[in-house]
Amino acid sequence: MDNITASEIAGLGVGTLLLCATFAAPKVDALIAASQRSSLRMCKKCGDLRMIACSKCRGVGLIREGATFGLTFVDDLYESFGAENSKARSIACPSCQAKGHFCCPDCSKSSLV
Repeated sequence: MDNITASEIAGLGVGTLLLCATFAAPKVDALIAASQRSSLRMCKKCGDLRMIACSKCRGVGLIREGATFGLTFVDDLYESFGAENSKARSIACPSCQAKGHFCCPDCSKSSLV
């Protein structure tokens, strides 16, 4: 630790900043989208689509079981290169009953009134 240069410390700082920005990007995007929807007088959650994607299956309707270390993109990449005997298998999402979406709770409340 005695031989760390200023450029190495700066590189570590920039790398940390980029990593934090990567993790914060979806939250910032959701915040900007919600503010744009409210300025257009649309539903803040669904944008007047009346459907919200399932957070468990991400709108697909299927969940991968047995994924490598919980990383489904590793198994997807492995299968795209021709591996047919992957350990991961797809099952129907129990949260949304394999639909991939739910009715928007805000829109359904306003339509009942």
